[in-house]
Formats: sequence, structure tokens, C-alpha cells
Amino acid sequence: MIICPTSLVCNVRVNFTDDTIAAVSTPAGQGGIGIVRMSGPGAIAIASKIFKSSPREKTVAGAKTFSLIYGHVVDGSGKVLDEAIVSVMRGPRSYTREDVVEINCHGGMVVMRKVLELMISEGARLAEPGEFTKRAFLNGRISLAQAEAVLDLISARTEEGMRIAAEQLKGGLSERLAEIRGSLLEDCAFVEAHIDFPEEDIGTRTKGEITGRLEKTIEELKRICRTFDEARFFRDGLSVAIVGRPNVGKSSLLNGLLLKDRAIVNELPGTTRDIIEEQISVKGLPVIIVDTAGIRHSEEVVEKEGIRRSIDAMEKADFVITVLDGSMPFQTADIEILERIKDKNALIAVNKSDLPLVISSGKLSPFNKPCLFISATTGQGLEELKDVVYEANLRDWRKEREGVVVTNLRHRTALEQAASGIERAAGVISREEPLEIFSLELREALDRIGEITGAVTTDEILCKIFNSFCIGK
Repeated sequence: MIICPTSLVCNVRVNFTDDTIAAVSTPAGQGGIGIVRMSGPGAIAIASKIFKSSPREKTVAGAKTFSLIYGHVVDGSGKVLDEAIVSVMRGPRSYTREDVVEINCHGGMVVMRKVLELMISEGARLAEPGEFTKRAFLNGRISLAQAEAVLDLISARTEEGMRIAAEQLKGGLSERLAEIRGSLLEDCAFVEAHIDFPEEDIGTRTKGEITGRLEKTIEELKRICRTFDEARFFRDGLSVAIVGRPNVGKSSLLNGLLLKDRAIVNELPGTTRDIIEEQISVKGLPVIIVDTAGIRHSEEVVEKEGIRRSIDAMEKADFVITVLDGSMPFQTADIEILERIKDKNALIAVNKSDLPLVISSGKLSPFNKPCLFISATTGQGLEELKDVVYEANLRDWRKEREGVVVTNLRHRTALEQAASGIERAAGVISREEPLEIFSLELREALDRIGEITGAVTTDEILCKIFNSFCIGK
């Protein structure tokens, strides 16, 4: 187990490694500019060997922090490989709190690979996934929760997702959890002092004060946990499955929501044989639309597999849109599908409302689901459908977004475990059980909170988190 200093208040540089790492930090492919980054004690010396400034009197070794120097990348024989600008950021005033050098060269893969090879030939090593951010955490510049927010910011799918990640990166969650952890530590230290000196009994009033503080902490942790159910959609996307029997207009609905012809539409039943996934943004919410094969009884092998996948997608989805053909009477397959969604967060979309309707809202009332009359081909009702999808899944978002929220399942699980540990500790005080049990329960809760910020963590947790990053960040 690694026990780090509280990164939010740590101003002392901690050297966990003595080597220098290097990686291409821009995406693969061609671009106007490519960035090859180094971090570590040898970054400036290595850059000095492979980069010659123009004019000559400006050198990487003599550059102040946050300096830009124009010049050329050269190989060991002095041959010019590319025109470039070098950024110098001296530790601890850098992303990793180490010396960082970035070579901004032209964005061709051959050029960037050659620059990286020169760095490695002069003593750097290839960085592991997420190692730059990992060093920022280990050197105390950011908390573990902030490190995870970096990944969320990179992979944000909408502006709202970006805003949430940016708030996490600013340290709002880490700061609040640090305050909660500090308060719990005070209570734990107070009780443990009485364990060491049992002749000094804890009075009834003091026990009541401790229990009161613990109950407030439990409620706050539970409130933060509740934000996950909605906030996670902005991180991972809301999965919405479009289901129905064949030929009710599921693929037409997908195309209408996307405003493009993504799925093949044909009057022949069973045209869609597999799952089709596309993404749209609804009021800043990333929505993953899943078009499914028509659900009906079939013995045809390929169609049967498609139907199985449709049912599986419906069961896994966060929200289900059940499409009916409003121009035709109910069929057995319609009723079977509606029965399947009775326990799901779902709505009923009566399609083909531009044609004479046979199905009325009264016939659908027994199924107790919101009902909309739409036309996938004309676009009638599609904007209202988007609004219903948003409101049905983000009922409390306006209230929750004002405070600290969690979007990460690891964080919610740790907070739930912490709240349970504090509840058990409060019970020990109330039942006047041995204080040693109180101390054990509270320390367990402290460790769970510490796992989020990185005050207490393990190599297994770190590997799992940083292996999700791209190389170069």
C-alpha cells in the first residue's frame, strides 16, 4: 500500500523516479503541429543535444521556465531533421513537477517518430500509458481524483461533460473529501487518545457531539453518491435502445434523430439484422442510440440471433423507446415487447402519425408509460421525444449540478463503503461498545475516502487508472 501526502496541500517535490520519459503527445496521423514530450531530470540535457536554436546564443540549457525557443532538430551527425519550437518548463512549475521539455515539430508520423527515437537514443525511455499524469500525482501536484478528471476531460463527448470534468480537475471533489477526511481524523484521534488513557472517560455530551458530526457526514456522502446516477451519463453516455417488431419504423427513427441516412430502410420485414449504434447530443447529454432488429418469433438462424441481441440491448439500456406502428392494430409482438419494458425507464413512440391512426393513447394507458405520437419520416414529434428522454433521465440534475458530483463508479463505490463504515462507527458509540471497534470502523472509512484522493492507495488501483490513459498524457 502506498500512503501519499495529501496532494492538495503538498508543496514539497517528491522524487519517485530518477529516469526521463518521452512520448508523442499528439494523436496519431498527419497534422500541422506534432508535440513530442519529455519529463524527468535529463529532459533539458537531452533536448540540448538534439536541438540547435537560432540564434545560437539562445540555448535550452540556459532557458528560463515557460520559454519558447525557435530552432532545428538535428541528429548525431548534425543533420537537420525538422524546423521546430521547443517549450521549456522547469520543475516544480510544470505539469509533472519535473523538468518538462516539449518539441513542437511538424505533425507527420515519420517526423515525430524520428524525434522520439533521438530522445531515446540520448537516454530517455518510452513513457508508459498515463505516466506523465501519474508523475503529476506521485509528485503531489494533483490528487488521484484530479488525475482521473484529466482522462474525463480528454474523452468528454459534450460541453456539459467537459464542464463536469473541468470542475473535477479544479479539485472541488478532492477538496471537499479532504475536509471530510480531516474531520473524521480528528474524531478518530480523540477517541484513540481515550483508548490509550481509559481513566479519562468520554462524557455523554461529547459522545453526542461525535455522533451528530458523523450523522451529518453520512448524509453528505450519501448525497454525493446519489449524484452518480445522473452525472455518469455525461461521462459514459446515456444508452437508449430503439425496440419494436419489424417494420414499425425503428431505423427511420434512428435516421430522423441523426438527421442522416445511417440505417437501411426497407418495407421488407427483418431488414435490420444486427445492432447499430450512433451518438447524438441532447442538451449537452451524450446519448448513444441503439437501433435493434425487429423482435418477433422467427426460426431463421441469422434473424433469430439478431432478435436475441435486440432483447439483450433492451435489457442493458438505460432508457428504451418502444416503437409502434400507429397505422396498424396492436399485434401480439407489440404487447409482448410492452410487457418486457414494464420495469424499464421507457417511453412509447407511436410512429407513422402522418397516416390515419388506428392506435389511440387510451389503448396505451394500461402500460403506464409516457406516450408520444411521432412521424419518423416527417420529423413530427422528434424534438419533443428528445426532451422526454432528457427529462426522464435527468430529473434532479439542475439541483445536483450546483454541488460536488461524482461521475466515476470507483468513487461512488468507495464513498458508499465509507458511509457504511461511519454508520457502523456511530452505532458503536450509541451502543457504548468498546472504543477499539469504533476506531477500526472509522479507519476503514478513512481508507476508502483516501482511495479516491490518493491519500491511501495501492499499485493495483494506480495501474488500473493510468493504463486507461493514452501514451503521452
